[in-house]
Amino acid sequence: MFDMSENSLEEVIENIEPPEVKLTVPQLSETSEITEREKNWLVVAKNRRVNRDWEALMQRHPENTSRCYHDLCTAATTRQSGRVFPLKGKKYKGVWEYEVTKGDRVFYIPDEDQLKVVVFYAGKHINPAPAS
Repeated sequence: MFDMSENSLEEVIENIEPPEVKLTVPQLSETSEITEREKNWLVVAKNRRVNRDWEALMQRHPENTSRCYHDLCTAATTRQSGRVFPLKGKKYKGVWEYEVTKGDRVFYIPDEDQLKVVVFYAGKHINPAPAS
């Protein structure tokens, strides 16, 4: 009989692609002041793991993640020199990068037809950039 420990079962579950989850909203005043008229984009995490990584990033840099969330909700495809931009190359078609801090990034795919942003990575800046 195959005995699967709780940890290995959790690893197997993590590797299954769960459905998107709503990205946790930062609890800073700037974010809470986003009006429904201002909020054009639905922001979701690709899965629970990405949302946990986003929550860890919020713990480390609350003001920066609040600004990032606000920008993703209101202007996901607006370039900001050196901070927000689409990646280049076939591998990264449709992928945008948001520099949260000098060492932390959020990678996401905006869907302009659905006005939805899918965050697929939140955390330490890695090179090369992760593919969706």
